[in-house]
Amino acid sequence: MIQVTLKPELANLYETDYLAWIELTLSKLRSQDLDAIDWGNLIEEIEDMGKSARNSLKSNLRIILLHLLKWQYQPSHRSRSWQSSIIEHRLRIEDAFAESPSLKRHFADIFDAAYLGAIQLASSETGIAKKTFPNLCPYTPEQVLDADFLPN
Repeated sequence: MIQVTLKPELANLYETDYLAWIELTLSKLRSQDLDAIDWGNLIEEIEDMGKSARNSLKSNLRIILLHLLKWQYQPSHRSRSWQSSIIEHRLRIEDAFAESPSLKRHFADIFDAAYLGAIQLASSETGIAKKTFPNLCPYTPEQVLDADFLPN
């Protein structure tokens, strides 16, 4: 393990060898050598982890909504691929909720924005005009996460 004790060197390590910075930071945290922690970068990393989890949730939700729209508005093109994608992304959200239950409170906050993004993607992928899709999501959050739900 690299033994770096000066904060400027820690900051430099963060920029030059991210994995070594993580390993050193973990070592310093475990030994409770709190004066040797690169607090600025550690705080930034923790903030980014939260943002990343919320962005992943939104991305998975957007993909489910995209495929539900395509399923509903292009019934003649329905495929196992669309259905598999819906299942996969529902499972990802289920896993995220199991790992971080507090993500559930963000689900409602991002639902409308994810739906608007899904409309853009659905229009782009299908050639169906955006105005064809409802302004408000036609599916409830419960339906979107329901393993058995597919729109007619």
